[in-house]
Amino acid sequence: MKNYVILNVVNEGRVELHDQLGLTGAEISINTLPAGVGVPFVHYHKTNEEIYYVFDGKGYVVIDKEKLEIAAGSWLRIAPEARRQFFASNDASISYVCIQVKGNSLEGYTMTDAVVE
Repeated sequence: MKNYVILNVVNEGRVELHDQLGLTGAEISINTLPAGVGVPFVHYHKTNEEIYYVFDGKGYVVIDKEKLEIAAGSWLRIAPEARRQFFASNDASISYVCIQVKGNSLEGYTMTDAVVE
C-alpha cells in the first residue's frame, strides 16, 4: 500500500473526503452554497474545532449569534463549543473548505515535526 492518496474532486455542493482519502486525524469537506441559501441548521461539536477557508464567493457566518461577513480569502477557526451556521449572500454563492480536527491535539507542526533528510 502506498503512503499517499491523490484524488480529483468535483465540487457537487458538499463533498466529504474522510473515506475517499483514508484520513486518520482530520475530516475535510468541500462545500458550496448557492446565492441566498444557508446551511439549514446551527451546529457545534463535542471535541472538534473547525478551520474554514473561503475560496470563492461571499456570504456570512453566524457564530454564537454574532454575524460575520466572509468572502474569498477568509480563514476562520471556530472552537468546538461555538454555535455556527453558514450562509451565501443573496447575490453570490460561496464555496469553502472545512477542516475538522480534535481541539488541543496538535503536538507538533512543520518546524517541530518535520524530519529533513
